[in-house]
Amino acid sequence: MSKKVDNNRNFKSISGDSLEEFYSSKNNEESYDVNPGTYPYTRGIHKNMYRGKLWTMRQFSGFSTPEKTNERYKYLLKNGQTGLSVAYDMPTLMGYDPDHELSFGEVGVCGVNVASLEDMETLFNDIDLEKISVSQTINGPAIILFAFYVALAKKNGIDIANLRGTLQNDALKEYMAQKEWIFPPEPSVKLVVDIIEYCSENMPLYNPVSVSGYHIREAGSTAAQELAFTLNNGFAYVDETLKRGLAIDSFAHRLSFFFNAHMDFFEEIAKYRAARRIWAKRLKEKYGAKEESSLKLKFHTQTAGCSLTAQQPENNIVRTAFEAMSAVLGGTNSLHTNSLDETLALPSEKAAKIALRTQQILAYETGVPNVADPLGGSWYVEELTDKIEKQAMKIFDEIEEMGGTINAIEDGYFQKKIGESASIFQESVDSKERVIVGVNDFVDENEEIDIEILKISKDAQLTQEEKIKKLRNSRDKVQLNTKMKKLSDACKKDLNLVPFLIEVAEAGATVGEIVEVMKEVYGEWQETFGI
Repeated sequence: MSKKVDNNRNFKSISGDSLEEFYSSKNNEESYDVNPGTYPYTRGIHKNMYRGKLWTMRQFSGFSTPEKTNERYKYLLKNGQTGLSVAYDMPTLMGYDPDHELSFGEVGVCGVNVASLEDMETLFNDIDLEKISVSQTINGPAIILFAFYVALAKKNGIDIANLRGTLQNDALKEYMAQKEWIFPPEPSVKLVVDIIEYCSENMPLYNPVSVSGYHIREAGSTAAQELAFTLNNGFAYVDETLKRGLAIDSFAHRLSFFFNAHMDFFEEIAKYRAARRIWAKRLKEKYGAKEESSLKLKFHTQTAGCSLTAQQPENNIVRTAFEAMSAVLGGTNSLHTNSLDETLALPSEKAAKIALRTQQILAYETGVPNVADPLGGSWYVEELTDKIEKQAMKIFDEIEEMGGTINAIEDGYFQKKIGESASIFQESVDSKERVIVGVNDFVDENEEIDIEILKISKDAQLTQEEKIKKLRNSRDKVQLNTKMKKLSDACKKDLNLVPFLIEVAEAGATVGEIVEVMKEVYGEWQETFGI
């Protein structure tokens, strides 16, 4: 085991910014001595924050078949989880049915496989969708899975106006970071706006898009880049929705965000505070929002997957706890805590419980939620908040100079910036300028991993293939073809697709079949940057 010499420690943030030895009042150029719940909401969107209501504990989960994931959901709810979050597998994310040649070996491996309304019904069997908030992480085919969800609610006699939840429906970040796209940027943004419009008219409690910075950070961005790129995408959706003719206060309050909680404790707290401030100012000053609810940025946080290590995986419990605390001190509205084993496999039942218990200990034992914004007035935190805001505003100007988000994507701006930041960080790890315990220092040379590993049975592939075969043989093909033709025409006429997708879902269409119809109109996207 090696030992780190203290005088070689790195006094820079994870983002690479140099830190002063201490901070004082001279560092704070602007005073934001306002109460929590007061514009620009730097200190939180509610006056009493968690004294009024704790954050939603929403563990991201899904694996194998809808049946297996349904069992996991019931297990987590039994153990105190307060919201559901669906993780879909790669075939579903990419719009392929389980029997497609590109799905082989991937069905149920990194999430749950859902190919039809029937699968969606199984996934939420015996779970009251009127009483629980459900988040879904799905991007390219987000509008399709959303339609399945709405169709399921209608089938169960639920008034969709009562549905609560969030759809990770942020297409733009796919081209920047996650790379799980289907259609080109412009029609993808159009589909996002379709859902925003549909929800504003029919589902007032539902968040139609979760603008995601999480994957931008996972790809290697700095904290300021994560914040700026994410908010920029949010503003892009605002612009496109306004073009559709909707008033700003009719939808802005239902836009939500999704941020990463990384290991630099205070930098993350400052990032969340800056996010609320920037959003409030921009919505008020540029877009003319009048309602307080439009100005209040709501966000979900997930602890950093990229901070987890395969070496000494038990250390990941500690990492996750610190990251979760930064999210709570930063005022998150809901939270997912990663499991200790996620660099090795999907979470085991035991690991998932430990991750949930981490949130519960934070909520009920530490005293952290007892006071709103307890770090408000900290010279260091206030300075960091101001600094990240300034860095983000500079990035907004750069994107605007390039002609907007889609132009910047096509020119490779976001991809280049993230790549540069990722490279700088990795160099600091490789040189040991930045210590990662158990990886480049304090290493156990003869370590043996002794934790339970969840193994996905190959039966998941066979089960899902058999179900989809039965579905295709049992449905009314004439009715299905009629509905699919209507969907195709709606794509060509640039209509809102949600009602048409609900109809084809009810007729038994599969994810893959629907995607193929949409591809015929919208095409597919091939990244040219870097080629």
